[in-house]
Amino acid sequence: MLDSSAPEVLDRAQCLALLRTAPIGRVVFTNRGLPAVQPVRFLLNGDCVCFPAPADSALFAAANDSVIAFEADSFAPDLTEGWCVTVLGRAGEDTAPDPLSGLPGLRWEYPATDDRRIRLPAEVVNGRRLQGLGWQ
Repeated sequence: MLDSSAPEVLDRAQCLALLRTAPIGRVVFTNRGLPAVQPVRFLLNGDCVCFPAPADSALFAAANDSVIAFEADSFAPDLTEGWCVTVLGRAGEDTAPDPLSGLPGLRWEYPATDDRRIRLPAEVVNGRRLQGLGWQ
């Protein structure tokens, strides 16, 4: 039987703290009128999600001055607990010379030379902590 414990609703500060622990997230965007999802490496700069996208990609085209969604999560291997955070906002290319300067421990590395930085302000943030997800 699946334990149906109600998820705990997280506040904005809890959500942003959890996002800082995730190595990968997923960007949800529209590509040719259809929903698309792409995993990305990301960093939080204040309350903005920052991630790279190739300049000629559908992700860059969709995320440049458009509303997109971002999701990250973490679950225990046995599915007994976990969390999920979603961010919505109007994204755009970050053209600042060095948006991460002054942030200790953070480095921005581009996997390809044509990558651009996308900045997604966390305009709407939702999160849930789940417990008792395992089969009993």
